[in-house]
Amino acid sequence: MTARAAGIAVVGLGVGSSGVPIWGMTTAERYRRALARAGVTLAEGDVAPDGAERVLLLRLDYVMDENLLADLARAEPMILLDDDGRAAAAMVPAGSVAAARELLAGRTTEATDPALAELPRRKPVEVTSAYRNALRKRADPYALRLSPATRRDIEWRMFMGAYKGATDFVTKYCWPRIAVHVTRWCADRAITPNMVTWVSLLFVILAFLAFWNGWFLTGCLCAWIMTFLDTVDGKLARVTLTSSKLGDVFDHGIDMISPPFWYWAWIVGLHATGMPLGEEILILLIVIGGYVLGRLQEGYFLWRFGIEIHVWQALDTRFRLITARRNPNVAILMFAALFGRPDLGMALVALWTLVSLAFHFLRIFQAEQARARGGAVRSWLADPAVAQAGV
Repeated sequence: MTARAAGIAVVGLGVGSSGVPIWGMTTAERYRRALARAGVTLAEGDVAPDGAERVLLLRLDYVMDENLLADLARAEPMILLDDDGRAAAAMVPAGSVAAARELLAGRTTEATDPALAELPRRKPVEVTSAYRNALRKRADPYALRLSPATRRDIEWRMFMGAYKGATDFVTKYCWPRIAVHVTRWCADRAITPNMVTWVSLLFVILAFLAFWNGWFLTGCLCAWIMTFLDTVDGKLARVTLTSSKLGDVFDHGIDMISPPFWYWAWIVGLHATGMPLGEEILILLIVIGGYVLGRLQEGYFLWRFGIEIHVWQALDTRFRLITARRNPNVAILMFAALFGRPDLGMALVALWTLVSLAFHFLRIFQAEQARARGGAVRSWLADPAVAQAGV
């Protein structure tokens, strides 16, 4: 659906344009990408096309989140205010464009058009939901004034807004402060997320080869570089609005396939160090079979209840920090290797895999019981009373 077909024109208003790039692009380009993803076309220039019934005017010295822009393009006539009460955007009848332009430009504080004067004034949180289902989190929508002084703070907020709310402790607490600089470096040089993913694939292979030969600490270093780049490519795609279905499959395919191969290589590598596991076949079945079964548990919960298992209740989101997935398992293996017991590390991963499987089976059973009693199984993060924005 184009803006013209919908009877709506989206016009970037060049008033107060800061000229400051955000993640390597102008705000006009960011608007164009965000609206295109919502099925709306940004009109060329700053004049509404003939035949438009309503016009969305956007200041080019503001940064707005993607969901807010999409909802603005579908909104009834209104004036969007930032947190300081300044007009940042306006959806208006076509006949009120001139008056709206004056209002947004700050040349008048009172609407001179009677139709414009009657329009509701709304803040971003009144236009779009704070719950982000795809990212499993709550994050308040924003309309932020962009300037050289505010650019870094805005980029940080956007970067953290691109993080999933339910993830492991390494991704959540260890990588952000470093990854934001690497992500900015990539964006400024037009490096695409898929380019980063290709490099991460190289480190997947290097980690596998190192583990296979018993070079465990070298392998862990390669594995951590891969997991770091996995953070960068995802955030780069979200903040630059360049994610694609193919890129998503490529990225998540590597994420899903690499851990079982790493575990297999680690167990083989134990022979090179003279510390083979006594029950290596059983442990291999547990860590690889448990990994696959854990993914099936997640898929079942999503199919059965329509939400991911890690966001049902706060307990599930907290357990996701340490559940037996790639990063927590690599942390166990690394510390065991540092203490000279890589064999014990794999045994601990097997044990933690069993504990995590048992926990998730219990949660599935409890969710089934809750539904059987007539209760709703919904994400705790979707509750408006949840105050932890960005959890």
